[in-house]
Amino acid sequence: MSEHAGIKTAKEAADHELILAFGRLQGAANRLEYILGRALEEECGISHLMFEVLLILGRAGVPGLSMRAIAQEQVLTTGGATRLVDRMEAAGLVVRTEAPDDRRAKLVRLTPLGEETTVRASQAHVENLKRYFLEPLPSEDRERFAEDLRILSHTARDVLPRLP
Repeated sequence: MSEHAGIKTAKEAADHELILAFGRLQGAANRLEYILGRALEEECGISHLMFEVLLILGRAGVPGLSMRAIAQEQVLTTGGATRLVDRMEAAGLVVRTEAPDDRRAKLVRLTPLGEETTVRASQAHVENLKRYFLEPLPSEDRERFAEDLRILSHTARDVLPRLP
């Protein structure tokens, strides 16, 4: 008899240890996303999603990344990534350039303002992460927790289908 056969009622489902644990993870992530995202907007004038794209582009360096690569990194549609990059370009954070090996393709890279905004937002974000993400945890558990999150993130990423 499989373990899931032990769930026979909605109450048992709602009280299941794994379901509760995942719900807590999701709830914590959603609440932290809201708290940290609002802080980035108030302190730096950018959304959390824009900040994530700035980090992706900062990691990539010059010459930049294609829209498809940005979409894959953020689990967005290419249309969603295009609209986001349009807003970021209008704000002067990124610029589209021709790909060195394919003149038809466009790459997205940081502008000097994008670089400056990434640094300033990262400094503020680290302070907020310490306050809301690390300080509530026992200090002896923080490193293991971060490693466990890395494992979960990479496992989930590897299961997702890649965009064509």
